[in-house]
Amino acid sequence: MKCALREEQLKLAVEFHGHDCPGLWTGIRAAELCLQRLGKHDDNDPLLAITETDMCAVDAIQALLGCTFGKGNLIHRDYGKVAFSFYRRNNGRAFRAVRRAESGGGSDEMRELMRLVFSGKATDEQKQRYMELRDRSRAAIIEADLEDLFDVLELHDTPPRPAKILDSLRCESCGEMTMESRTRRFGGKTLCIPCFGAVEQKM
Repeated sequence: MKCALREEQLKLAVEFHGHDCPGLWTGIRAAELCLQRLGKHDDNDPLLAITETDMCAVDAIQALLGCTFGKGNLIHRDYGKVAFSFYRRNNGRAFRAVRRAESGGGSDEMRELMRLVFSGKATDEQKQRYMELRDRSRAAIIEADLEDLFDVLELHDTPPRPAKILDSLRCESCGEMTMESRTRRFGGKTLCIPCFGAVEQKM
């Protein structure tokens, strides 16, 4: 097994996510890469992770690196890419890791069977075949060298600023309190994003 993380770390990631799957292992290996290059998270020397996907992998990053939405050191950019950027704020070291498409990500057959399984249309034979292919994909990710799993680019840009605590304003349509930076002005009123969207659609 190529993965160098301890058994208790792997167990933590699986328990946090709720099950063991190839997507989670992508995140486990990305977290392993981060730990190798930047070291572990410390509240006095924090890591920052930017994920370009919302897939299972993100749970491993939260569980293993201490990067969470609540602490403001996990940022989601909805680009639909299996890519992760990691920053060490105190020394400016950073890199971006992009999952290689050919590195155990699953065949066309596996993806088609996955669609059938999740739509409830798969036969028992198709479910069994999907499980076999999924386990094969998972094993390939576990056994791969990190340099074969990810393309890595050193980053030299400044990390996003830490999260700030801002005032909340009352939306003048629904009445709910909304962080000031997430409000919109329309027709002389302060609106939350959903209410602004509803009014804009009527124009």
